[in-house]
Amino acid sequence: MHISDGLLPAKVCIGGYAIAGFLTWYTLRQIDRQPNPTENIPKASLLTAAFFAASSLRIPIPPTSVHLILNGALGAVLGWYAFPAILIGLFFQALVVGHGGLTTLGVNAVLIGLPALLAAAVFQLRGPLSKWLEASLATTICAFAAGATGLGLSALLFFGIVVITIPSGFDTPTETAALSGLLLAHLPLMMIEGLFTTLLILFVQKVKPEVLSRGKA
Repeated sequence: MHISDGLLPAKVCIGGYAIAGFLTWYTLRQIDRQPNPTENIPKASLLTAAFFAASSLRIPIPPTSVHLILNGALGAVLGWYAFPAILIGLFFQALVVGHGGLTTLGVNAVLIGLPALLAAAVFQLRGPLSKWLEASLATTICAFAAGATGLGLSALLFFGIVVITIPSGFDTPTETAALSGLLLAHLPLMMIEGLFTTLLILFVQKVKPEVLSRGKA
């Protein structure tokens, strides 16, 4: 899911930094508008650490391996805080474990952080949905959808960016087929991410439900 240094043209990396910079500014602006902007920093720090650790847990799905990224879970719990948290996590992943890269940090932040914000919006649909369903069922459905959406959209963005930027000297059909296989390998992981997010949300709702309302995007 992470794109390493040297795989993308310079103009794509620069564009990634530009979009990531705008999203960072916008999310920090939304956070600053909250009554107590620093209240959720400990929660964001904890989930940033979880995001960092998740990438080291690789799941073998032949012919490749995949790993959890938890961006849907971060979006559901943190709301606007999710994007800065993911950006920081990606920075330390690039420095400490060599996962991703510094030149592609902006692109990776967009392809993982933007779906997290969309997952936050999906999770907030539990409010309108609870008008027709039991509140706990609405929360369960939206939590699962948020977790699966976060990973699924990231995989689609990854696929799109890499396919569009395949160098002319490469065998494009072969590369596209390989990437399509990698994309399909993430389908089971979407279910795992959805289930993990659901369990996390239901646990938080049981022990400290106010955390979810404070994480609204």
